[in-house]
Amino acid sequence: MIEKHQLGNGVRVVAEKISSVRSIAFGLWIGTGSRQENARNNGISHFLEHMMFKGTKNRTARELAETFDEIGGQVNAFTSKEMTCYYAKVLDQHLNVALDVLADMFFESTFAEEELIKEQKVIVEEIRMVEDTPDDIVHDYLSQAAMSNHPLGFPVLGNVNNVLSFDRQTVVDYRDSHYSPENLVISLAGNLPDDYLQRIEERFGHFQRGARLEEIAKPQYTAGTFIRKKSTEQTHLCLGFPGISIRDPRIYTFILLNNILGGNMSSRLFQQIREDRGLAYSVFSYHSAYRDTGLFTIYAGTAHGQENNVIEIILDNLKQIRENGVTEAELNKGKEQLKGSLMLSLESTNNRMSRLGKNELLLGKHKTLDEIIESVQQVSHQDVLQLAGDIFTQPMSLSLISPEGRVPSVFRRDALV
Repeated sequence: MIEKHQLGNGVRVVAEKISSVRSIAFGLWIGTGSRQENARNNGISHFLEHMMFKGTKNRTARELAETFDEIGGQVNAFTSKEMTCYYAKVLDQHLNVALDVLADMFFESTFAEEELIKEQKVIVEEIRMVEDTPDDIVHDYLSQAAMSNHPLGFPVLGNVNNVLSFDRQTVVDYRDSHYSPENLVISLAGNLPDDYLQRIEERFGHFQRGARLEEIAKPQYTAGTFIRKKSTEQTHLCLGFPGISIRDPRIYTFILLNNILGGNMSSRLFQQIREDRGLAYSVFSYHSAYRDTGLFTIYAGTAHGQENNVIEIILDNLKQIRENGVTEAELNKGKEQLKGSLMLSLESTNNRMSRLGKNELLLGKHKTLDEIIESVQQVSHQDVLQLAGDIFTQPMSLSLISPEGRVPSVFRRDALV
């Protein structure tokens, strides 16, 4: 059963007790990411996340890591478009250690200048690594093409010039303005003690820093193109369409549509492009759902000169699914895949903790497993047909990396309009 509380300062706590395990997963979820940035400080959310591990008033960076190693625990963090998360997984007997260390990082990080300079170098290398991975960065390029100059299209890592410009005051100011009690969710899952809420209150009940953030305007889908000329072994391309919000009641319909089109190895695109024609090793689709919008992406990496064939196959499939929908067999298989994936994921305390944190931060509510399955079961052939007609009649975005750096001759942004 999910328990939800709110501390006196506005911090939300969401927990799920699972007595059959001996572990506890614990996460601090802050509603800030690259969406809350601007062109000058793009990358600061991710930079701040790194700096939280570089030492506090009470522990050095090495001691932070050793504390978890000594108890056989795990600690890590990530930054995305709309959130930052610091999380740990420990044996239930070590919950206090996880709480103490994460609270220490959250409130007492020093952001020492010498550590900041070292971390700038680390993140610059991380940016360069992504730049050298075309099948990775081509997705960032699609976001920029589809979202134009809106922060939701910014890369989470930022850029080298921005990262090298950050100083201690920049980091502290951003933390103080974005890390506020109202913007923090604490999620836990596992064999929780009866007094877990009291333990959290002792460490986070005094949190008063920051102010309520202004809502970032919804981006306008722009259907642009981002072409990069680069010496690569393959042509890497993404086609994009406007998606839907994570709060949209059609979200399960979209998940099923994606799975049938390109979300797994039995999907239409995988079977036709890879298995039947051998045009790509990697081909897939996915939907990114945000607070108020979304982006649907189709990716393929193919030999130079084959990109036109790949795009034609993709467009043919989009037209077919838009006009005829999906078969009952595909829909039933998709539902079973989705239900199976969901149920298997709930065997992990980490996954349960993540689900709680994300749902509270982005939705403010929590569906039971039975409610989700019921929503999935109710999706009809007509629902999928209607959604495909809404999405696959919109202008397309394109990102592409190849030695020629040219837009494929068959691509037209209005090909499906």
